[in-house]
Amino acid sequence: MIKVGFIGAGANTKSAHLPKLIEQNDVKAIGVANRTLDSSKKVANEFNMEKVYDSWVDLLEDDQIDAVCIGTWPNMHAPLTLMALEAEKHVLCEARMAMNYSQAVSMLECSQTYPDLVVQIVPAPHTLPYDNTIKKWVQEKMGDLILLDVKATTGDFIDIKKPLHWRENRDLSGNNVMHMGIFYEAAMRWLGTASSVSAHSNIVVKKRFDDNTKTQKEITIPDHLEAIGSMAIGGSFHMTHSTVLGAAPKIDIWIYGTQGTMHIYESSDVDTPQAYNSVKLKIAIQASGSNKWEVLLPKPADVGGWRVEEEFISAIKGNEQITHTSFTDGVKYMEFADALKMSWESKSTIHLPFTNV
Repeated sequence: MIKVGFIGAGANTKSAHLPKLIEQNDVKAIGVANRTLDSSKKVANEFNMEKVYDSWVDLLEDDQIDAVCIGTWPNMHAPLTLMALEAEKHVLCEARMAMNYSQAVSMLECSQTYPDLVVQIVPAPHTLPYDNTIKKWVQEKMGDLILLDVKATTGDFIDIKKPLHWRENRDLSGNNVMHMGIFYEAAMRWLGTASSVSAHSNIVVKKRFDDNTKTQKEITIPDHLEAIGSMAIGGSFHMTHSTVLGAAPKIDIWIYGTQGTMHIYESSDVDTPQAYNSVKLKIAIQASGSNKWEVLLPKPADVGGWRVEEEFISAIKGNEQITHTSFTDGVKYMEFADALKMSWESKSTIHLPFTNV
């Protein structure tokens, strides 16, 4: 029996990780340490967990626990992961991986000193049903990459009355910017990593009310970001991430190759089975020499799903290796997040990778 403890049991943990771990064979959710004792008790009662801990330290020191699910904000991911590994527990860590590249590297290096322990980052979910289809087209039909163009927005107009969200709070989010990491991680699956980045950022809404401190907090994480650069496989990329472009398309991705073009965009007119937290996307392609767009429907065998908890437990049992998402890949998207910040602050191009981790 694999006994799992939970540190931080917010919406994603309660809706996905907890129920999906419990449904695996030979798995028991044994206890929880949330931000308050009262909230821990509520979660424990809801999921029939026998233990409620006064603190996450107590949970990690419990020898009964084999694995830990970390569902906190990014500010606690590195210290909790390091302590969990030192306590010889497997780690499933919520995305984004860490506050910055340095913390992510420390997590990776620590995990490498415990090769018998399984570590996993919760993956970017939006494109999971479509990734295999996109990768096949890239490998077989795209030719050489010319440009990857990604626009990811909320589509919202500015609302200065909204309270501070944790993604806007650098004390909690570090160098992560909006949903940038999610879409860079997805792009890495299709095309690999960037080799350089030049970024420009705006902070349109300068302050928001922080419900926790009951004060106005200055915002230092951009709410609009533009980035261009080169891809390691050749070709270029352009990314727009924004929470302030009113009526903008939420997901609008173009992959331009020498032999074909692919357009990936949000659409309700989609029958592809969805994964947890994925987005209904339509894929259209046009081949060189053609003047017609063709809708590319994922074949049933190629439709990916949400296997996070299943993969985690299966890896602990020695039946497979972690693919979604490894600490190595997490380090790569945290490196990109740091490069963006370095670029907009220095007004210069940043080259990747920093080191060969």
